[in-house]
Amino acid sequence: MNRSAIFMTAVCTLLLLWSCGHEHHDGHDHAHEAAIHEEMHGKDAHEEEIREEDAHAHSDEIVISPEKAAAAGIATEEVRPGTFSGIIRTGGQILPAPGDEKIIPASTDGIVAFGRSYFEGTRVRKGEPLFSILSGNIQDGNRVGKAKIAYETAASEYERAAKLVDDKIISRKEFIQIKENYENARMAYEALKPNADGTGASVEAPADGHIRGIFVNEGDFVTTGTPLASMVGGDKFILKADVSQRYYGLLDEIHSANFLPQYGDKTIDIESLGGKLAAVGKSSAGNAPYIPVTFEFQSTGGIVPWSFAEIWLQTTPRENVISIPVSALTEEQGLYFVYLKMDESCYRKQEVTLGESDGMRTEILTGLKEGDEVVVRGAYNVKLASASNIIPAHTHNH
Repeated sequence: MNRSAIFMTAVCTLLLLWSCGHEHHDGHDHAHEAAIHEEMHGKDAHEEEIREEDAHAHSDEIVISPEKAAAAGIATEEVRPGTFSGIIRTGGQILPAPGDEKIIPASTDGIVAFGRSYFEGTRVRKGEPLFSILSGNIQDGNRVGKAKIAYETAASEYERAAKLVDDKIISRKEFIQIKENYENARMAYEALKPNADGTGASVEAPADGHIRGIFVNEGDFVTTGTPLASMVGGDKFILKADVSQRYYGLLDEIHSANFLPQYGDKTIDIESLGGKLAAVGKSSAGNAPYIPVTFEFQSTGGIVPWSFAEIWLQTTPRENVISIPVSALTEEQGLYFVYLKMDESCYRKQEVTLGESDGMRTEILTGLKEGDEVVVRGAYNVKLASASNIIPAHTHNH
């Protein structure tokens, strides 16, 4: 074999060996990289799955810092079973107590002039001038003016007699008669309650209260004793509930009531006003389908007589009932929810099933248990926070 052939054979052998070694090395690297890629991809998928599970576990949590909760007026109450009465829900009316309605009469003959505009329900104060009775232009003359002249004449005579009796110029008997005439004239004049300019008699409110009705018009002629208006004074009221006849069997169990006046937004416990059950009707009035149940109570202000009210009559008490304030409830499409405080800054929405309500508290049949901490004030603010709350990176354990 010549040298050229030997050289070419050696070169080919070297090339073949290099090619095999390169292929073996390159195949080893690809397998290793594939294994690493599979391991990393599996780890990422596992971590993503954990994140999804964690997000699902905490997606119903609402985070509100203690500072923001205090600023929003959020307050909670721990659930404790207690006593809760059976309820008859009905309507009725707030009325003045018997004897508290007063008729305001004319104190003299004359023409009626209003002190200001009055309407049914207008609040008035004791001694406030309501009307003036002007008598200057009537046939019998100004009665107030005549009474004033008689009073001033009697007063002058009395002052003169007081000096003469000391000097024994007139007898004691004569002086006593003059003094009596003076007192009668004074009382007659003051009873007319002259108005400020002396043109007529002033008719004043006899007590604090509300105008019930106005019976005359401006410019009407009236005689002494003519009813001008009626008003309700004092602080005694009647709550009259109209109970359907289907609750007849429960009438003897009624012991108290809560009521919400139409003009108000706060339910009132009648016992907080010193109220008590006054009477329970045993039959309906006439052909009416309702039986009256009456309570008496007192109030120093804020109660409008003749106004209507929603009423919750309380019957036989039940024990171990879970109830919460009505302010704790929120409603969505016919379902009711409360918000539970889970820790210092975490809240959770909870669906509940409602039982009876007394207007102030509501019985909870399902959804709450003893020891739960329920938001009872500011629930609407928690609801607003839940609408924009971001899923927190929170590690709270349920």
